[in-house]
Amino acid sequence: MTARESHVAMSKVVAIAALFAASCSHAAETPKEDFDAYRLRIDAGWFYSDPTGTIHGANDSGSIDLNKDLGFNSYPTFSGKVDWKFTRKNHLYVTIIPLDTSRQTILNRTFTFQGQTFDAGLTTSSSLNTLAVAPGYEYDFIRRKRGHIGVALQMDLFNTTAKISAAAQVTGDGAHHDAVSASGSLLAPIPVAGPDFRLYLTNSPRVFVDGNVLGMYLFGYGNFISAAGNVGVTLSKHFAILAGYQLGSHLVVNNDHDRIGLRLIQKGALVGLQTSF
Repeated sequence: MTARESHVAMSKVVAIAALFAASCSHAAETPKEDFDAYRLRIDAGWFYSDPTGTIHGANDSGSIDLNKDLGFNSYPTFSGKVDWKFTRKNHLYVTIIPLDTSRQTILNRTFTFQGQTFDAGLTTSSSLNTLAVAPGYEYDFIRRKRGHIGVALQMDLFNTTAKISAAAQVTGDGAHHDAVSASGSLLAPIPVAGPDFRLYLTNSPRVFVDGNVLGMYLFGYGNFISAAGNVGVTLSKHFAILAGYQLGSHLVVNNDHDRIGLRLIQKGALVGLQTSF
């Protein structure tokens, strides 16, 4: 996601939230019960991720493109969230998204990763494994019968391992190459904050939209921004189905003498089930 796309996505979510706030301000009386009244809510979804970006080895000057160099492409994964709303306006929650992808490809250029050189023409096996865990707190500063607008504060923990390896082989030009392998890991804790909203489109709990925008800039260390939106249909008091799009999860961690660098963008469709009690 480019800076311009991130800005556009954020603007759309903020605009929807602003319209919702304006409509809520005209409510003449306090509702008896919110449409989304619950204590515990669990989201479980199927996320079809399209990863793009680069990795840098510690102290390496060049970057390695996940798509052009390593051939990574789209893959399905899991997305989950557990939300405990312990008062009408206060939430504690945790989200979990495993992002694991691997690929075998023939290199079209020579590059260096973690001090190891991988020559053009080598058949390599590459993997990028990231477990994203984010505990957080949300306060709904506006909550009405037909939805809410809140602010979320969470700590994103990205535990990432990147590995590239090539067995001993003879390339197309007849040159013999010894086996070579390199790996690097990164544990990146990044605090983020931003608005979160849900709006029921009619005067019933049947259909709703929700979304959020989260981000933080950490100067020389890196930055993170994400935006997401869903449309939901309530099936019963306890169950709803969701369909939406992760508009962009843009993580940047700059490399250092003892840390690999990562520029990872995840975006794609999301379909899931939500249960509330």
